[in-house]
Amino acid sequence: MSDDFELDTDDLKRRMDGAMANLRTEFASLRTGRASASMLEPVMVDAYGSMTPINQVGTVNVPESRMVTINVWDKGLVNKVEKAIRESGLGINPQMNGTIIMLPIPELNEERRRELTKVAGHYAEHARVAIRNVRRDGMDQIKKAKADGMSEDDQKFWESEVQDLTNKMIVAVDEALDHKQAEIMQV
Repeated sequence: MSDDFELDTDDLKRRMDGAMANLRTEFASLRTGRASASMLEPVMVDAYGSMTPINQVGTVNVPESRMVTINVWDKGLVNKVEKAIRESGLGINPQMNGTIIMLPIPELNEERRRELTKVAGHYAEHARVAIRNVRRDGMDQIKKAKADGMSEDDQKFWESEVQDLTNKMIVAVDEALDHKQAEIMQV
C-alpha cells in the first residue's frame, strides 16, 4: 500500500482556491465608498415565488463613481427590488424613477470605515479556517495511509507538501486582506 499512496494535492489546492474565491466574493460585497455592481450580488429579491439575485430581474449599471442604477425588467417587481435593497443592510437608500432604481452611494465616515475593516478581517478569518480544514483533511488522509503501511519518510514528505500549500494560501488570504483594508481606509 505504501508505494501506491498518492495524495491528491490538486484536489486540496482546488478546495483551498474555492475558499479564496469565496473570500474575494465577500470582499467585493463590502462597499468602499465607490459604486460597484458587485455590492448588490448578495441581495436576493422575492420574484415569481423564489429568491432571485438582483442581476436576474434587471440590469445593474454604474453610470458614475457614486451611483448604481438598476433597470428592472418587470414593472411588477420594482417595489420588491426596492424593498430587498432597503432590507439588505447595505445602508443605501434607493430612489425610484419609473422602472429604474437609483442607489446613491454615500461617503463613508471614519467610524464606518473601521467597522468595515473589522468585517473584512472576519471574512479573512473564515477563509483561513476553511483552508485549515482542507489541510486537516489532507493530514487525515496521510495518517490513514501511515496506518496502512506508508513509510515515515513518505509521511513526512506528504505532510510538508500539504503544509507548504496551506502556508501559501494563508499568505494569499493575508495579502488580500491587507489590500482590501487599505482600499476601505482610502479616502
